[in-house]
Amino acid sequence: MLAMNYRGPFRVRTDEKPYPKILHPEDAIVRVTRSCICGSDLHLYHGLVPDTRVGSTFGHEFIGIVEEVGSQVTEIQVSDHVLVPFNIACGKCAFCKQELYGNCHESNPEATAVGGIFGYSHTAGGYDGGQAEYVRVPYANVGPTRIPPEMDPDDAVLLADVVPTAYQAAEMGGIKKGDTVVIFGAGPIGIMTAKCAWLFGAGRVIVIDHLEYRLEFVKNYAQCEAYNFRSMEDPVLFIKKTTDWFGADVCIDAVGGDAAGNAMQTITGRKLLLQAGSATALHWAINSVKKGGIVSIVGVYGPTDNLIPIGNVVNKGITIRANQASVKRVLPKLIDHVMAGRLNPKGIITHRLPLEEVSDAYRMFSSKLDNCIKPVLIPPKAKI
Repeated sequence: MLAMNYRGPFRVRTDEKPYPKILHPEDAIVRVTRSCICGSDLHLYHGLVPDTRVGSTFGHEFIGIVEEVGSQVTEIQVSDHVLVPFNIACGKCAFCKQELYGNCHESNPEATAVGGIFGYSHTAGGYDGGQAEYVRVPYANVGPTRIPPEMDPDDAVLLADVVPTAYQAAEMGGIKKGDTVVIFGAGPIGIMTAKCAWLFGAGRVIVIDHLEYRLEFVKNYAQCEAYNFRSMEDPVLFIKKTTDWFGADVCIDAVGGDAAGNAMQTITGRKLLLQAGSATALHWAINSVKKGGIVSIVGVYGPTDNLIPIGNVVNKGITIRANQASVKRVLPKLIDHVMAGRLNPKGIITHRLPLEEVSDAYRMFSSKLDNCIKPVLIPPKAKI
């Protein structure tokens, strides 16, 4: 089968790889019909995630047709069109029972924090991902969810990660009616978070980034305010001024370790790798939120330390909430929002490319070429 093949930092290609096999009675084999490249895939592509091994196949956002099931799979059947959450969750451990599917205790033997994730290095379990024609899906009674027949596949694939992560980012922010919400980052997650913030009753939504095409996109897509931090002397000061010096009610870090905007953070976090990515956006979130406010973090950082102003967290009485999205928990709500027209996930897709062009797709997305917001890969056997 054709699959994306990681050959080292900034080097990916499409190669022939072995067809996946059923390894456990609860496995399923899925023929991929859509897969996405995620901003967090770029952390792997850039060589920033430990134990990303040559030969790995990335991709944790995908949908597909069930081709084969193990002997103990009862919840899905061959020919079902399913969306597969990026979390690999057993459904039975103490954390899955709390609906913390992103923290499954059984799916990732390499860590005690995050659970298994498709295509996200051996620190997340070493599972091959969905940027391929076929993928093995463990715990197939738990994760895969049938796609409503009337749902557009382009909407469905974004329910594997982007929309649940954005929705949970807004949810963790505890947004109340009339709140001012500031989102750092206008990538796909930040764009969708801005859209979701309105669902929770936000009175004002502000997005901060430095790429003009993304700022223009989020302003139109999410009907929010959007500002370029390059045009500001200090984003924190700007937010304080525009909120009568109180600060925002909720600040959301939708960037993570790739954040630009501070030379020291960039050098230590992205160049020298002395910390787990640049924590610039998290600094701004902590310093921009009001006293007693909430900071929600969905941006990806590494497993090691970061330089953050923890004293300000204590002295301001800030609540910090963070986690990988528990996709399975929020899927019923999100399917309803999409089917009712309240959310339009496919609206953020700007590029659809054949899987065979995965190298060009990564280069375009990584280098912010052609105003790329969200690329989707179509395998040659998609047939949908």
